[in-house]
Amino acid sequence: MRHRVAGRHLGRDTAHRTALYRNLVTDLLRHERITTTEAKAKEIRPMAERIITLGRRGDLHAWRQAAAFLYDTKVVKKVFDEIGPRMKDRPGGYLRITGIEPRKGDGARMASIELMGFVEAAPTPRPQRITASPAVAEPEAPTPRATRTRRAKAAEEAPEAKAEESVPEAVAEEAPAEAETQGDEA
Repeated sequence: MRHRVAGRHLGRDTAHRTALYRNLVTDLLRHERITTTEAKAKEIRPMAERIITLGRRGDLHAWRQAAAFLYDTKVVKKVFDEIGPRMKDRPGGYLRITGIEPRKGDGARMASIELMGFVEAAPTPRPQRITASPAVAEPEAPTPRATRTRRAKAAEEAPEAKAEESVPEAVAEEAPAEAETQGDEA
């Protein structure tokens, strides 16, 4: 039974899930903003805030605890030298999760998770829709009825062209001459 077992499984076994969380937290602290699914963002938030709290503490034991969780020692250094002192006056709530539009492929709910003091780049703007101006109208696609009409005309013309090709040259030369003489009599 799963009574009182907290946390999301995300379709992964324990080792895979732990590695995923460590990678996400390491990247979040490296770039200070990442975009991931909403469920993953909500799961890594307490872990990342714990690492930032260790960075605020700043002692050797906190350094070793952060280094045991994060994959990159440069990120550990950044947490203790830049992020920790920057968050010194904040009593908690170091991260912000902002929902963004669903992923196109599978419609998963996406979210951007970032540090509260992140001001280096403006928020990612939503792409603008490009619409054709009313003055420039696109040519209309042929309707099925128009397509059938074109095919019927082509089919009518095709037998005549084939008939002309199959008539020997001598007979074809005589036929126009006869048509001219009949036209003069009338």
